[in-house]
Amino acid sequence: MLGAIIGDIVGSIYEFNNIKTKEFPLFGDTYEQPFFTDDTVMSLAIAESILQCNGNYDNLSKTCVEYMQYIGQKYPFCGYGGKFYYWIFSDNPQPYNSFGNGSAMRVSACGFVGKDLDEVKYLSKKVTEISHNHPEGLKGAEATVVAIYMAREGKSIQEIKDYITQNYYKIDFTLDEIRPTYRFNEICQDTVPQALEAFFESTSFEDAIRNAISIGGDSDTLAAITGGIAEAYYGIPKKIRDEAKTYLDKTLSFILDEFESKYPPKIL
Repeated sequence: MLGAIIGDIVGSIYEFNNIKTKEFPLFGDTYEQPFFTDDTVMSLAIAESILQCNGNYDNLSKTCVEYMQYIGQKYPFCGYGGKFYYWIFSDNPQPYNSFGNGSAMRVSACGFVGKDLDEVKYLSKKVTEISHNHPEGLKGAEATVVAIYMAREGKSIQEIKDYITQNYYKIDFTLDEIRPTYRFNEICQDTVPQALEAFFESTSFEDAIRNAISIGGDSDTLAAITGGIAEAYYGIPKKIRDEAKTYLDKTLSFILDEFESKYPPKIL
């Protein structure tokens, strides 16, 4: 959960100012400070929805709509896309056949909560289809939570990659190959495979985040997707955890603490 938030915060200042290197200050510098965006707000809204269900997920979709709107409306300028902004403030929010990468950037809580692979997939569908009900939107979210769950369960990077390749995306590129030409893209099928490869090529949590940022594109969302998986696999160093949490306000910090008290994180 916090891994996705860290990816979002670190990537926030590079989303529209891409940096094609892994060498950069992790949390900005004295001239430009990072910040949380809609990726963080929606990730925590889904986490709160799951907590409110208390293990009975029959009404998870309805609960998600309520909390995504309730929490999301508190942050009207955090970076929502145009259609999703309308969804957040709608009196009758409906799915709009989206395959935007927002489905994958917000879903990490499901990967940390599910008791088995089937439940992880079920949770992903319930929290995604309320807005991003296009098959590619659903696939991007599911691939993300499956990778998180497998990482939680101690599967190797190669085992995770094999499963993803067989069931979701054929990832036949390296980061070095795509870095020179990869550009900003907001759709799942051109974001999730790249975020997954950033994890597959990583050697640590921080390295995974740097990998994701280094290819450019939709930096905060790429790193949010990568960060959730990397947290499940590596854990997060305490120093990075502590620094990242200073960027959250009281409302968001409370939800994170509530979630982590029930689903304890791996801290290095």
